[in-house]
Amino acid sequence: MSDYFNRKILIGVVTGTLLSTAVTSSLASSADTHHLVDSRGNPILTKRLDECVETPKTPNTPAKLFKKCGDIIDRDEDGIFDDEDVCPDNTPEELTRGVYQSGPKKGCPIDSDNDGVPDYRDDCPRNTPLEVSKGVDSRGCPLDTDQDGVANYRDSCPGTPFGIKVDENGCARIDPKPVVRTLSTDILFDIDSATLTSEALPILDDLLHQIEGLFIQNVEVVGHTDYNGTDEHNQDLSERRARTVVIYLTDRGVPTAKINSWGDGESNPIASNEDSEGRTQNRRVEVRIMKFERR
Repeated sequence: MSDYFNRKILIGVVTGTLLSTAVTSSLASSADTHHLVDSRGNPILTKRLDECVETPKTPNTPAKLFKKCGDIIDRDEDGIFDDEDVCPDNTPEELTRGVYQSGPKKGCPIDSDNDGVPDYRDDCPRNTPLEVSKGVDSRGCPLDTDQDGVANYRDSCPGTPFGIKVDENGCARIDPKPVVRTLSTDILFDIDSATLTSEALPILDDLLHQIEGLFIQNVEVVGHTDYNGTDEHNQDLSERRARTVVIYLTDRGVPTAKINSWGDGESNPIASNEDSEGRTQNRRVEVRIMKFERR
């Protein structure tokens, strides 16, 4: 935004220089008249507005520009004559909120909060230095890069995906109710195997569809067995089955970084291992999907 004033300053300097040079050259090259000045070097005025007494060119009347004679004007009518105006060509819109009366930006539109956006087109003209520190948009308001309603200068999580609810610090809010799916390994795998059956594919595709439709924080995949077999065998089998499900999901686009998996072997039964129905329930893969809240 500082380019705005840099251009204005450059234009003002160039314009003032060209104006002075043009008029001075014109006066110096004219063989007719110059402004008549008194002993103090001030122009002598006629009775007409902005008109000075003219006199033939003599060594005592050097070429010089005078505001009183109308040589130097205020083109944009901001109250500052062009020879001192850094921004001499302001539009009426640019003048609506005032201009600087002194300093390096004299005659340029006021920018109260120094954010690079002049007040006349600044929707937030009273930003604090902290608010300006992380940048402002074209209307002079603090940037909110991820459009979560929390401006960058106070956003602790500035890269939140669009459409996710955030807290007062701009960080994503986690849905307190995760999606939990329990998949029977009797359908997913053959006995004592970690290779998927044909019946497993539509089940996992349905699971995948649920994951794709959510704003996912992370997915946990945990394998479980019944108590048949040794502890070591059941632990290894539960880990391999969980890993097989993860591979299926990641191969179809679920980010690897968002999935954690492990096996619990026979250590966390959900039913009795004393009957076949209970053991069937214990042979399972549990998938827990933590998701962000949607706006």
